[in-house]
Amino acid sequence: MDSRFRQHLLKVSLAALTMLAVHSRSHAADLLIGMPNWPSGQAAANIIKYGIKQKLNLDADVREMGGMTAFAGMDTGEVDVFPEVWLPNLDSLVKKYVDGRKTVDLSPKGVPATQGICVMRETADQYGVKDIADLADPKKAAVFDTDGDGKGEMWIGALGWSSTSIEKIRARSYGYEKTMTLLQMPEEMAMAAVDAAAATGQPMAFYCYSPHHMFKLHDIVELTEPKHDPAKWHIVMPSDDPDWLSKSEAPVAWDASHFYIGFASSTATRLPKVAAFLSRIDFTPEEVTEMSYALQVDRQDPAKYAQDWVANHQDRLNAWSK
Repeated sequence: MDSRFRQHLLKVSLAALTMLAVHSRSHAADLLIGMPNWPSGQAAANIIKYGIKQKLNLDADVREMGGMTAFAGMDTGEVDVFPEVWLPNLDSLVKKYVDGRKTVDLSPKGVPATQGICVMRETADQYGVKDIADLADPKKAAVFDTDGDGKGEMWIGALGWSSTSIEKIRARSYGYEKTMTLLQMPEEMAMAAVDAAAATGQPMAFYCYSPHHMFKLHDIVELTEPKHDPAKWHIVMPSDDPDWLSKSEAPVAWDASHFYIGFASSTATRLPKVAAFLSRIDFTPEEVTEMSYALQVDRQDPAKYAQDWVANHQDRLNAWSK
């Protein structure tokens, strides 16, 4: 079979799966919750599912989907909730659907977060890799070389994450795209590599964000960077322009980050008690870290974890459903 034809079939299949993720809402369910593919988002989606069931007696389906698919679904009313809308990562989607089309609402209670590039403290101390500019130094970048090609390797995120595209832009802006091979893989695989690096002393550079269990599990440090400057932060996403990378620039640190629960404006009209419930959810950074640890390290099932969380936090649920 011709390789171009196989690629075409793959694209068609992926498109079909995306449509299925949005349109396969069970007729018996009252709501469809879009679930991210990272641990805390998986836990939060299920906590919302079981919390709404207990307090509002409504059934919800949970479907894994990316942020772009979730926003498109909330725009049409096919998707009701997305539990972690990261900003500034999804600024373009918020501008389009929240500010422009006004078909998506964000909860007022955000969780403070950070984003950057990290290494093990041992690596920073032993090799002097402490600032992001060090990654553009061929000699220091070679510390992270595991395949013998002279370039280091670093994980910049999972395929499909908005942050992964932004990290590509940052690598190009800082110049270490020439000295480091930028790896994209599922977070579970990347965290296994981080665990192995910590155990063996192998230097590793990787995209890091908090709240996250990695800061609880390992002694890691974030590389220093020039302070965030909005005038130097020009981000164009792949979905907005085929020449997004060449038209973007970000040679500064991430801005202060937050994430919010997003929900369809039509859901707020159709089920105002659900919108009120979602708007009162106030997860703390410590709780989000615990979610990440429970699912990634303890290997707990997201649904079972959420059911136990709901059973053990009745005071919180009462406050959210008052």
